[in-house]
Amino acid sequence: MATKTINAELFTKMFLAGAANLEAKKEVINELNVFPVPDGDTGTNMTLTIMSAAKEVGALEKADMKSVSKAISSGSLRGARGNSGVILSQLLRGFTKEIREYEEIDVSVLASACERATATAYKAVMKPKEGTILTVARGLSEKARELAETMEDLEVFIPEIIGHAKEVLEKTPEMLPVLKEAGVVDSGGQGLIEVLNGAYDAFQGKEIDYSAIETGPAVKMVKPKEQAEADIRFGYCTEFIIMTEQEFSEQDEETFKAYLESIGDSIVCVADEDVVKVHVHTNDPGLAIQKALTYGQLSRMKIDNMREEHQEKLIRDAEKIAAEQAEAAKKKEQKAPSEPRKSVGFIAVSIGEGMNGIFKELGVDYIIEGGQTMNPSTEDMLTAIDHVNADHIFILPNNKNIVLAANQARSLVKDKDVIVIPTKTVPQGITAVISYMPDADVDTNEETMLEEITNVKTGQVTYAVRDTHIDDKEIHEGDIMGIGDAGILSVGQSVEATAREMLEKMTDEDTEMISLYYGEDILEEDAKRFGEEIAELYPEADVDVHSGGQPIYYYVISVE
Repeated sequence: MATKTINAELFTKMFLAGAANLEAKKEVINELNVFPVPDGDTGTNMTLTIMSAAKEVGALEKADMKSVSKAISSGSLRGARGNSGVILSQLLRGFTKEIREYEEIDVSVLASACERATATAYKAVMKPKEGTILTVARGLSEKARELAETMEDLEVFIPEIIGHAKEVLEKTPEMLPVLKEAGVVDSGGQGLIEVLNGAYDAFQGKEIDYSAIETGPAVKMVKPKEQAEADIRFGYCTEFIIMTEQEFSEQDEETFKAYLESIGDSIVCVADEDVVKVHVHTNDPGLAIQKALTYGQLSRMKIDNMREEHQEKLIRDAEKIAAEQAEAAKKKEQKAPSEPRKSVGFIAVSIGEGMNGIFKELGVDYIIEGGQTMNPSTEDMLTAIDHVNADHIFILPNNKNIVLAANQARSLVKDKDVIVIPTKTVPQGITAVISYMPDADVDTNEETMLEEITNVKTGQVTYAVRDTHIDDKEIHEGDIMGIGDAGILSVGQSVEATAREMLEKMTDEDTEMISLYYGEDILEEDAKRFGEEIAELYPEADVDVHSGGQPIYYYVISVE
């Protein structure tokens, strides 16, 4: 029997299942990021966005279409993180605006909702790029409108439009060369597909425990507890299963363990009938794999850079700091009288204690902990705006992946004039604050800041977390990269050599100032020595060295 409508109860189940499936698959989506550094964490950002909406839906006492739609729209809007999260929130916002007035959703309403979702998302992005989640959404909405003319049965309609969306996703590498070079589809588009897959599961009446889904090929083994990156002796967490072709005796097990101990530590080797589960931390995963192949075929191979586990800790720590900062500000507000309202205030997103200190010294009122691995949400921005008692507030996102969330927060504020200066790097943010003129009006300052940040060239020295080919450069996991405003400028094995090569491509005869902000992995004496070398190479420029304290990036370097 055909199913022609979806009521509020079923729609709620579909949305929550879609959110749960996205959360279960977030690491797979993160792995699709084509840029070989943790630049945005698409799966994480989309998950945090949709889970903010799911939390509001779950708190509803009465789940009619209007209240569910409002909860989804409001929750996703405030929880939006990163470009992918903001775009997802706009898709959900447009979709729910269309369905909220209906008691039940039929094929026609569903098609209209998909079209409105796509239009809303495209409108939110200043320069839409094809080959992304937007393209997948548009393909789905166009197919939905086409099929709605001849179909009434949702049991046929829904899988048809999802199937077409998957076909569009498969074509994204042909639209974006960077995807084709890396051999992946668009990560945001994949995230949207996972939401749709989960929703369709619920539509079919399937009861799936998404939390039990294994999102990657890894064997679940015990990993070492949190430790400082500096203490990591062996850099790669290597896991696989050996499917033995002959008996794997106790002697074989002891021999193999002894070999693994000679090339690494944190050994786990457990034989279970005709399979052997293996885990080792080593600096050369290839040696472990080669030895394992002498015992049989391999399955579920997984190699993780141990730095990534360290960065996960940094994310948790940063979230904790942000929560403590918000709580402290709340208590201060409750205990002390409000500071007199001033004309202009500043909010900056920062990535390390040293950077935080620089912004505070320059007079920034509120620091949001964030950056590459933890994009602050629209709600974080709204909290910051609420705590800055000023008529006009400048927000410095200092990351291209945070600008959309800042703009979204601005659109939600009615009692203050919020101006987003689209700074894409911390040095641009610092320049913007320095350029502020107290005696000039807001419009003049905005114009000046926008002009001054274009004079700042930024380079960032970090490491690659995966093999890829980008910007005509062959990059391997663990390589050091120098990334400029326009892309990857240098690749090498040495932090300082890579930084010097990057600087050569950033500087010219008119360069007047070079500022080096060293990260948490660089010792002060090493940074100062490197600064002296740079000063000798560029005698006409002023060279400054500052403690940035940032994770991930060994150096953030600005050239003016």
